[in-house]
Amino acid sequence: MPTISELREALQARPVDGAVNMAGYSTTDTPFVESKSDAKDYVDGQMQDDLFDRHELLYAEEERSILLVLQGLDCSGKNGTIKHVVIAMNPAGVRTASFKEPTKEELDHHFLWRYRNELPAPGQLGVFDRSHYEDVLVPQALGTLDEAEIAERMNEINAFEEELVNGGTTIIKCLLHISFDEQRERFLRRLRRDDKRWKFAESDLETRKSWNEFQAAYSHVVGQTSTDYAPWYVIPADHKWYRNWVIGHLIIATIDDMGPTYPQPTFDLEELRSRLAPPH
Repeated sequence: MPTISELREALQARPVDGAVNMAGYSTTDTPFVESKSDAKDYVDGQMQDDLFDRHELLYAEEERSILLVLQGLDCSGKNGTIKHVVIAMNPAGVRTASFKEPTKEELDHHFLWRYRNELPAPGQLGVFDRSHYEDVLVPQALGTLDEAEIAERMNEINAFEEELVNGGTTIIKCLLHISFDEQRERFLRRLRRDDKRWKFAESDLETRKSWNEFQAAYSHVVGQTSTDYAPWYVIPADHKWYRNWVIGHLIIATIDDMGPTYPQPTFDLEELRSRLAPPH
């Protein structure tokens, strides 16, 4: 088993001249996993307990928070991560927000407004299924904003995240990186299955036509927004079990780094025990 620092080092985005080469990041590699079956057993078993126990400390302490950003193209596994990893934690201490196309009300505000409204409170783990990065990735890929507007938004995002970190929120940004062929297979599975078909939208295929443009947008945006205080992790996501294994480890290690503890009681334990003693 690698140290968490080795895992982070292997998966962290490494911008060169303000960009990352998405073609240089594998979608199928499974770094540090020798046995697929052992990794899957851990995800389905011990990892669930590890996540619950760590998160319970964060929730009980109620001082700091975590924001897990799940970003990726359609079918990359954002919802799957929530179902298989986040589900292990106490729902009372989890806040999940899924962001679709902005509503008219949201468009009337600054683009970060709707994300600020969904931030985790102290003690919570917040999950963004898609995120504030939609507001730079999509317009860059589709050409609906010019370079200056994109650059301004990225600067605002960096400032926004630095503000969150300074306020006690640790940010884990995961780019779920899948291949063109794997996305096709997942779309086909959705179309075949009654219980998956509801997730499919014809607009997904229109977005798929712009695959190269979105890869270029990710290269630029990740390169400009992977910072020391909020780095990006590029997760090989063609294998769902590996995606879950990695993100589970990142959450556990993040809470371990934070070191939350159960709060000390402010009442007199002995006095309370005496009041609860059975009558003589």
